[in-house]
Amino acid sequence: MRGCVAGCRARAVCPFALVDFKSMNYRSGSQIREDFLRFFEGKGHRRVHSSSLVPANDPTLLFTNAGMNQFKDVFLGAEKRDYSRAASSQKCVRAGGKHNDLENVGFTRRHHTFFEMLGNFSFGDYFKKDAIAFAWELLTSKEWFGIDPSRLYCTIFEGDEGVPRDAEAYQYWLEVGVPAERIFELGAKDNFWAMGDTGPCGPCSEIYYDLGVEASEFGKDLPFGEDEQRYVEIWNLVFMQFDRTVTASGPLLTPLPKPSIDTGMGLERIACVLQGVLSNFETDLFTPLIKRAEELTGHKVEADHEVDDRSRASLRIIADHARAATFLISDGVLPANEGRGYVLRKILRRGIRHGRLLGQEKPFMHEMVFAVRDEMGVAYPELKESAERVAKVVLAEEQQFARTLELGLKQMNEETLRSGALAFRLYETFGMPLDFMVDAARDAGIPFDMAGFEAAKEEEQARARASWKGGAQKSAAPVYRELAKTEFEGYSALRVDGARVLALVKDGVGVPELKGGELGEVVLDATSFYADSGGQVGDVGWLYSEDHNSVVAEVSGATKPVQGVFAHKVRANQTIAVGDTVDTVVDATNRLATERNHTGTHLLHAALREVLGKHVKQAGSLVDASRLRFDFSHFTSVAEEELQEIENIVNGQVLANTKVETMVDVPIDIAVNELGAMALFGEKYGERVRVVKIGDFSTELCGGTHTGATGEIGLIKLVGEGSVSSGVRRVEAVSGTGALSEFRRGFDVARVVGQLVGATDVAPADALRHRIAAQEEEMKKLRRELDQVRMKAASSSVADAAGSAVDVKGVKVLAQRVDGVEKSQMRELVDQLRGKLGSGVVVLGAAADGKVALIVGVTKDLTSRVQAGKVVGQLAALVGGKGGGRPDLAEAGGSDAGALDGALTKAAGVVEGLLS
Repeated sequence: MRGCVAGCRARAVCPFALVDFKSMNYRSGSQIREDFLRFFEGKGHRRVHSSSLVPANDPTLLFTNAGMNQFKDVFLGAEKRDYSRAASSQKCVRAGGKHNDLENVGFTRRHHTFFEMLGNFSFGDYFKKDAIAFAWELLTSKEWFGIDPSRLYCTIFEGDEGVPRDAEAYQYWLEVGVPAERIFELGAKDNFWAMGDTGPCGPCSEIYYDLGVEASEFGKDLPFGEDEQRYVEIWNLVFMQFDRTVTASGPLLTPLPKPSIDTGMGLERIACVLQGVLSNFETDLFTPLIKRAEELTGHKVEADHEVDDRSRASLRIIADHARAATFLISDGVLPANEGRGYVLRKILRRGIRHGRLLGQEKPFMHEMVFAVRDEMGVAYPELKESAERVAKVVLAEEQQFARTLELGLKQMNEETLRSGALAFRLYETFGMPLDFMVDAARDAGIPFDMAGFEAAKEEEQARARASWKGGAQKSAAPVYRELAKTEFEGYSALRVDGARVLALVKDGVGVPELKGGELGEVVLDATSFYADSGGQVGDVGWLYSEDHNSVVAEVSGATKPVQGVFAHKVRANQTIAVGDTVDTVVDATNRLATERNHTGTHLLHAALREVLGKHVKQAGSLVDASRLRFDFSHFTSVAEEELQEIENIVNGQVLANTKVETMVDVPIDIAVNELGAMALFGEKYGERVRVVKIGDFSTELCGGTHTGATGEIGLIKLVGEGSVSSGVRRVEAVSGTGALSEFRRGFDVARVVGQLVGATDVAPADALRHRIAAQEEEMKKLRRELDQVRMKAASSSVADAAGSAVDVKGVKVLAQRVDGVEKSQMRELVDQLRGKLGSGVVVLGAAADGKVALIVGVTKDLTSRVQAGKVVGQLAALVGGKGGGRPDLAEAGGSDAGALDGALTKAAGVVEGLLS
């Protein structure tokens, strides 16, 4: 805790103090979070728990990055909740896509990858006057945060692009006591907020805090607006009062019938203010993590001395990135080479690299997970359950990164250091630190191509932005947002008569009708069709005409482009128009098969947790009529014996014919805390939920369709288990008639195996395994004998080769073709020939199937004059390839087998050129 610029720890008035603690009570970060939520509960707001960092049903976002994300559909009018005021502390990540703070973290006072956004929201309830009054009371009242009002500044929208100056906000700030000289007017860039190109938008007011001249980045007293380090934005109040649409003449702003409020205040920033420090990293949200990072890396920085800034930044980075990684993995994100997993991997590896800069080359980052849990487990109790699993994921990534770095060092040579593009490939592919490569180039006397590196980096970032699947997507088309909700009756009926066509969509655009043969989407006011959700695919079936006899359209599936609106994917058999009346008829056979697999998924989830451990959590699923697929968190393959036990447990539940009980409209707190229901990964839950309970065996939050009892499943057969990614496994299974088909196939295979292996006392599968194992052992023996023959022949062919070596400026050079041997054998031959030469260069080449292999060996006494990598590089170019390696041994491949002999004849000339 940095209490004052003089370095003392006193929380009292002193000549150098940044904050007068007599006028403002010190609060811990946890207390600030709780006080904020408690204050707004007292103002009639519902306390809402943070949503996942993985945005639910929003492909436009890489990560949740603001408090309003989970309320987006509420603001758009696509979702209704049983409260009109809410307050939350939302976990956020900004480390990829449009909002990317990654490279700044650790080197500034206020940039973070992970942070918490405190916010209060009004959905058509109160507006500007109350929002401003609430904010001012919380910040300045001595009963709450007690901030000195003279340190606060406010901004309003000055008017721009056809929107008038926000005179209302100006007046309300005056009414709460803000002097006119501390209310500033800014343009649309700073004080006008929009959800997107279209949709809700409006002016905003920002509240700034004056940290004092001590915080100035210029070291002098400058007015508001001229010193970003001194005047810190702590709260943004967004006044949603317009709906923006695009017309032929340009954007059109229409006043909303029910204006709303969305505010955001960074917990880390307000903690910095209330704890009287200059940097967020000096608050108690970070200091325990930084201390733990010091312990784990063995590198302690003296807090009272302005020294070792680079080490201080590294510790901040480790602390920040540990928070981000812990929460991301806890929310289901895993390290990968694309999308969210790629960003997580970069965050983790950046933290690991800074640990290495501090001298710690052993895995340490996984231990930071427990420090994050200890500091934030009260506010986020899910961390207590997930920490062990998260730590294992981080440890696996640390170990993999260590192996990758080792490979990267082998790839680093003079050529890669001279080329910025090649250096960036090492940076991106192997995680080779940039400063490491810059230092290596300097030590070798090579100019590092920083411009080329930055160009390659920018190109990769552009490619990554383009490859992000959701990056170019927009919110649902307006045609869906303006529609009434579809009444779903499919839980109790497979047929709904007299449904009215609300809209028809073709190629994303609303149309008045679909003609026979056309593909499109039909939105109805009621339906029996289940829409894609929770891993269960939508129903298939038919839409019948009003006379109940002819099929109007064939339905291949259904989705929910907007919450509550069902879009049926159809091929029209005859013309169907908006306003028509149709009957929705679900394919019963398909639906029942899907229900068997979905209920089977719940049983499988519970059985996996029983056999493998409570760390097992769903990481994805797919349920359709033919099969079920279940992804879950686990770190090793599931043994055959474990799979059999899981299958036995699941089918035991099937045979028990336990009733499948569905409870609707259950408050989520009761569902999770009292009923013990498990939430499924990637799903979005409201305040009231649907619970599916199977006896005392399984209880989950689920909106899918299910069998009435487990006996209806018939039988479940596991058909596959494998890895999806690091720390995630996948089990596939079939049920009902699918299981019957699987058993029939198994019986047919057993019969064929019996014919193949003959009569035996063991099971056919074991007999076949034994026979295959014996054949494989025989093949290994034959391969070893063949390799020995090849090696003997190759050794004989080069036995006298040493005598044919040529003298090049006093260096013996031997070039020989050795077809028919493997690369490992070529390496042995190189060692033999170097031994016979005593001192010299050996070049061996081989061709097979149109491909060329080259190996160059240089005796140790010559590597200062001739490097194997440079020799093999020039020869490889002659055979259409490239390669590299150590100064004493290097390898290359090529694609022009016809050029091999010519390349070998030029080996002596290449060595001569290097000696010159």
